[in-house]
Amino acid sequence: MTTAGLDDDGFIAREGSLARVPQAFAPVVAAARTLIAEVFDRPRLHSAYLYGSIPRGTAIPEVSDLDLLLALRQEPSAADRADADALESRLDASFPQVNGVGILLFSADTLLSELERHDLGWFVACLCTPLLGDDLAAGLPRYRPTSTLARETNGDLALALPRWRERADSAGTPAERRALSRAVARRIVRTGFTLVMPRWGGWTSDLTESAGAFARYYPERAEQMRLAAAAARTPTADPAVLKVLTEDLGPWLAAEYTAVHGEKTPRT
Repeated sequence: MTTAGLDDDGFIAREGSLARVPQAFAPVVAAARTLIAEVFDRPRLHSAYLYGSIPRGTAIPEVSDLDLLLALRQEPSAADRADADALESRLDASFPQVNGVGILLFSADTLLSELERHDLGWFVACLCTPLLGDDLAAGLPRYRPTSTLARETNGDLALALPRWRERADSAGTPAERRALSRAVARRIVRTGFTLVMPRWGGWTSDLTESAGAFARYYPERAEQMRLAAAAARTPTADPAVLKVLTEDLGPWLAAEYTAVHGEKTPRT
């Protein structure tokens, strides 16, 4: 059994670090740290985190985006969201090496809550790299690649399918279809991987490795999952690809996921 992505005790290891940030992205990360501290002053900000390819060390200039998560001391307000949107635009315009900036906002209480223990909590503890403030991972458990983790991270794929189909129908430009194919394909690949994660026995965020792990257990769907991984890396405007993902692979995957792991605990 593989031990990929696990520490010596069999828990999922935190996958990123500031030491792994590629040199081309070091100025982006430094500016993000400075600007976050300026825009979200201490009474509002508990802590800030990087996630995605930049802290994993796999980011590609002009291709990869900058992904940030901010934990606030209170529930995010409309003003907080507006400040985050302005900060996204400022960073994106200042650094051509990033292909977009995204900032997630949550309260620290939500991230530490029992409801989010195996979803957002796991995300912070295992997939996010501390950038500012006190690390919330200190108040979270260690995680193994279990069925509970699979269910709570990706057990709600069925809810996304109708929204994706609506967006596919209304996408009027190649750019809109490429953006949608990237988002859909990434979610499909991650869900396909977590479907088999407990059997595979490890963790990975690598799209190719995720598709390969899935193919080991579902060879009859391997070609479609490889198509999804390719679209996640290199988005396509081909409506036929979106159709495969949203009308064939996606519905099958949602049903199989529920059969194997159950449905995610509802959020109200």
